[in-house]
Amino acid sequence: MLGKLARQHDPNVLVGFDHADDAGVYQIAPDIALVQTVDFFTPIVDDPYTFGQIAATNSLSDVYAMGGRPLTSLALVCFPEKADLDILERILAGGLSKMMEANCTVIGGHSIRDEETKFGYSVTGLIDPKKVLANDGAKPGDALILTKALGTGVISTAIKKEKAEQSWIDAAVKSMTTLNKSTAEVITGRVANDQRPATKDGFAVHSLTDITGFGLIGHAREMALAANVSLRIFSEKIPLLPGALECVGAGYIPGGLKANREFAECVVSYESEIDEDRKTLLFDPQTAGGLLISVAGDQGEDLIAALGSAGVPAAEIGEVLPVSKPMITIE
Repeated sequence: MLGKLARQHDPNVLVGFDHADDAGVYQIAPDIALVQTVDFFTPIVDDPYTFGQIAATNSLSDVYAMGGRPLTSLALVCFPEKADLDILERILAGGLSKMMEANCTVIGGHSIRDEETKFGYSVTGLIDPKKVLANDGAKPGDALILTKALGTGVISTAIKKEKAEQSWIDAAVKSMTTLNKSTAEVITGRVANDQRPATKDGFAVHSLTDITGFGLIGHAREMALAANVSLRIFSEKIPLLPGALECVGAGYIPGGLKANREFAECVVSYESEIDEDRKTLLFDPQTAGGLLISVAGDQGEDLIAALGSAGVPAAEIGEVLPVSKPMITIE
């Protein structure tokens, strides 16, 4: 809808919504820019505190996906008028716990009465204007690295149907409450709070995006379009959460997955025989998902090793190719 409206022309806007990037970037000084994003959604787990943690983790992710550092946040609350306020307090407490972990200060918020609970944050961060990691910089020869396994969408659907095994829930919740903070610190070369060694200049990361509601293929498509490149993805190398394939096999398919597939599969070519359930998970909408990183091909292994040392599991799942048809090849 924004694309149908009159365009504002402001030279300080370094990243707008033209390329469906993760967050907006607005320059306020020669060496300082703001990173701004907003996200909120309905509960996907039963526990209020955990829901708050997931919502906060998801909201913070877009700042990390630009290479930024979260600074402040505003809570967004929709809550039923007659519902138990203790539940809302637990949601807010869970969100605050993750904001504190991110060193991001909650400075206020806004609430409205709503029949359906919704929660999230507007987050503002800081970044060097010369070090913005948008989704438009991928180069042929780059390696594609993914942090976090796929499957939160189908597992969340199984949770709603009360069909998810506890081990699946535990793994999905752990993923959805893990900040992308350590990943961003390794990528950018920032030293973490525990003083882990960091590279002097970071890695040669050319493009970065987080995998959220549009699924892996949807966000990979945005990266390819923005950079005018093609991608090859190796399906067997994509990490999957425990229970993800079982959920697909049992038919626990969220509506968003179906919409993602209908929209984006037209740019995909399957070059080998791939299990249908694994194909389906390529379009699974993720909540607080990992980061898709396009890094110089000769640095892929080093980046994976550095991420592993920081406690971040990562896998090289593909490569960037010169632009051609199809846009995305799955092998």
